[in-house]
Amino acid sequence: MAVDLVGLDADDTLWHSEDGFRRVEAHFCALLAPYVGPDVDLIGALGATQVANLASYGYGAKSFMLAMVECALDLTGGRVAGSVLAELLDHGRALLRRPVELLDTVADTVADLHQQGYRLLVITKGDLVHQLDKVAASGLADCFEAVEVLTDKNPGTYAQVLARRGVPPQRFAMVGNSLRSDVLPVLALGGRAAHLPYPVTWRGEVVDHPGPVTVLDSFAAIPSWLAGLGG
Repeated sequence: MAVDLVGLDADDTLWHSEDGFRRVEAHFCALLAPYVGPDVDLIGALGATQVANLASYGYGAKSFMLAMVECALDLTGGRVAGSVLAELLDHGRALLRRPVELLDTVADTVADLHQQGYRLLVITKGDLVHQLDKVAASGLADCFEAVEVLTDKNPGTYAQVLARRGVPPQRFAMVGNSLRSDVLPVLALGGRAAHLPYPVTWRGEVVDHPGPVTVLDSFAAIPSWLAGLGG
């Protein structure tokens, strides 16, 4: 094998996630619309609050819940009703309780990679407890050597993961739905990476990249891509 260790992103790579956040964003807009003018960009304001809070709260549904409450208070000058805040929290808790819905071909492909002898890692961002719970509920946990929940995905954090596993970047491959988090940092480190797009992408993960990257059309294409990497 040209690759010893394979990293797989979790949300929107192994299972659905962002579509749920988009649905909650729609509820956020409907609940806050009576309090603001028609020219207020509610989605933009919520996204800006999320990004501003990353250093303090990180990623994931819990951070998103806090951002909704903070943004609602800021946009309304504190006039928002307590019942609205309670409803926002209910929608956030629904994200935390959402059943794991694997994407097409994920279960069979992960099992296939495991049987072929690849060392598999889940490498993700988000809330530690929530992500570990989702891996456990996925039915795939036995196929993975470990789950790495990172505060951010950049060349430095990937290098730490590889150092813990004793694997050089040249023997590592990563697959995920985010160019910003799953592809570009790994390529910068000297590893291999492939982009597996999901129909919707969080605004904080959108990045312009003029260079070519490998794009896979399905999760089932991963074994062939790995086999073709060569020595």
